[in-house]
Amino acid sequence: MRKNIVVGVCGSIAAYKSVEIVRELKKKNWDVQVLLTRKAAHFITPLTLSVLSGRPVYTEMFDAEHFREDHISVANFAEVILIAPATANIIGKIASGISDDILTCAVCAFKGPVVLAPAMNDKMWLNPITQENVEKLQRHGYRIVPPQKGLLASGEEGVGRLADIEKIISFITDIGKE
Repeated sequence: MRKNIVVGVCGSIAAYKSVEIVRELKKKNWDVQVLLTRKAAHFITPLTLSVLSGRPVYTEMFDAEHFREDHISVANFAEVILIAPATANIIGKIASGISDDILTCAVCAFKGPVVLAPAMNDKMWLNPITQENVEKLQRHGYRIVPPQKGLLASGEEGVGRLADIEKIISFITDIGKE
């Protein structure tokens, strides 16, 4: 059975792992639409994700040539939204109702399951405000694939690594069975 998923990619060093996430979702017969934040484009190109997903990657709220409400069409397309990696920034923006780019607007307009797979430095992950934002999102039905402990981009060891891709895919697959 084919399912539609939006994969949001945020500006984290873990953005390179979104390539494998998209590849694995496609192997499981998901139709994947990628939304790439401007900061994520510093780590991974739209072209790479477009080739793997087989669809254009959205990076801007409105198409420059034709007026389209891409965030609404994306929200209507999706059965699930996965944000991986989810940064402290995106978690805070969603928890606060801020909708200032295509990803946050699509999430705001979407009525189905939203899954966040955080990835950040352990100090950011353990920050009380980040934790409050995660708890707030969970109270509102957002689902979290928690980060794992391991070597971080800073060279330090701590909790903040993006969860294993297999764990994220399994989480999404289970939602697809609901």
